Amino acid sequence: MPPVSPFDVSPYDVAVIGVHLALAGIGIWLLAIDARTHRLPNRIVLPALAASLVLVGVDALVTQRTDALLGALVGMLILGGFYVVLRAMSRGGIGGGDVKLAALIGLVLGWHGMQVLVIGAASAFVLGAIYALALMAVKRANRSTRIAFGPWMIIGAVLGIAIG
Repeated sequence: MPPVSPFDVSPYDVAVIGVHLALAGIGIWLLAIDARTHRLPNRIVLPALAASLVLVGVDALVTQRTDALLGALVGMLILGGFYVVLRAMSRGGIGGGDVKLAALIGLVLGWHGMQVLVIGAASAFVLGAIYALALMAVKRANRSTRIAFGPWMIIGAVLGIAIG
């Protein structure tokens, strides 16, 4: 058997990489919008969520890996549900866009596995807290300053995938 080259990739691997690159592009777009406007537009988040749901389903059909499909759906429900609770308790601190983005991120991270989901979700809160504390330390923010959380959710998701 000939040695396997690190450059030997299957069409499936190329498709997975392509989907992740597309999601990264959408993430960068949302990060820039949310940092500037404190909005995560439905016209971007909802189609990305719908397309990701379809892709997870196609992945399960192609690979016969229902565990990844189940993980993705559970991740979407767990993270999306958690943000629904946060929104209800936050008095406006967590917006509806954050909830929808959490469902999308939960779907993607859950597809990778529960450890990736936990790392990605926790990273968002740690990074957001560090940023807020740094702003407060240099007197550029106080406890009532609004800070866009979407960018930290997206960066946390990237870290979850990279580390997990």
